Amino acid sequence: MFINEKNISMKHFRFLKSFILILVTTFLSILIVYCILRIDDYSSYRKKNNEFLDEFKSDVEEDKEDLDESLYNPTKDKNDLYYNYVDYPFLSVDFSDLLSVNDEIVGWIRVSGTSVDYPVVQAKDNTFYLDHYYDKSFGYSGSIFSDFRNNLRSLNYNSVIYGHGRLDKTMFGSIRFGMDEEWFSNKDNYIIYLSTPYYNYIFLIFSVYVVNNENYYITTHFHNNEEFKDFLTTIKLRSKYKFNTSLNVNDKILTLSTCNDTYGVEKVVVHAKLIKKKARDAFN
Repeated sequence: MFINEKNISMKHFRFLKSFILILVTTFLSILIVYCILRIDDYSSYRKKNNEFLDEFKSDVEEDKEDLDESLYNPTKDKNDLYYNYVDYPFLSVDFSDLLSVNDEIVGWIRVSGTSVDYPVVQAKDNTFYLDHYYDKSFGYSGSIFSDFRNNLRSLNYNSVIYGHGRLDKTMFGSIRFGMDEEWFSNKDNYIIYLSTPYYNYIFLIFSVYVVNNENYYITTHFHNNEEFKDFLTTIKLRSKYKFNTSLNVNDKILTLSTCNDTYGVEKVVVHAKLIKKKARDAFN
């Protein structure tokens, strides 16, 4: 029996073409469904987040008492940028209602010159709040969360807070897109407020940069002062802007970290040092 190889090749080609078409169609269908779900999640996030912030924003206020008695590790150089901010009032938050929503809420953060004005949560790992909201319900947008190694009551050498760099500038998106030359030219933008149930803090930004994914900048503990001094020198030199701020081993550092790209390879990093601290008598 004679076999026509050309006919077999054509049949094989048509089968392969149909198979590829089915694969592409299936992939596009899945992609469309995924995008619809993400859009729906995004809309739900915006609504839920706005409702949450509206409900609790009355618990966030300024505290202007005892400002001169709260300075932390003041520098001897009176020309240091430190002294531009000693009269700034604290941000103070009533956590009673917030903690009734989620007992893992550990603070509230506000970053000047950005839209960052959110509760801070903390889990037993650094993955849970990547895709969970402040009330622990699932959501791709996640929450602003403290590194599980942090102790925001006593503060580590370096305390780290994470958030997604969302395109709409929510979460840490306004850090990702907003810290440009215009932001830097306004010195009122250099302040980060952090209120916790135990202390209110004010931090002064001294370094802003983009770095490939690494673990060094999120180091929270150091074996000795020399290690910490090297760390301070490294993160200060990385900054894309030159801040007139001195550092020493007695400083406490706050680090904000967010993604600069879709794949999380690049990170936008902000470092600030503690300049004021006030105990919360109601919670101690």
